[in-house]
Amino acid sequence: MKFRPFLLLVLVLAVIGSFSSCVKNYTCHCDIIYSGYPGLPDTVTKEYSISDVKSSAKNTCSNNSGTFDNNGVHTVENCYLY
Repeated sequence: MKFRPFLLLVLVLAVIGSFSSCVKNYTCHCDIIYSGYPGLPDTVTKEYSISDVKSSAKNTCSNNSGTFDNNGVHTVENCYLY
């Protein structure tokens, strides 16, 4: 019977561990602003799904943010988890 408390402890730790690393679907929301030429669209919004743990999904999403220049078109992308 000395083995039973140990088995119970292992079971409890396994249940806690399964909740702490839960992979979920998160939505990354990106606002894209164009400037540099007349006739460019105003703000464009893009959303896409990321399946990961929250901290990694947040990093993946925010890594898409930035400022870009291409042939005179200036683009600002601001991405965050929605």
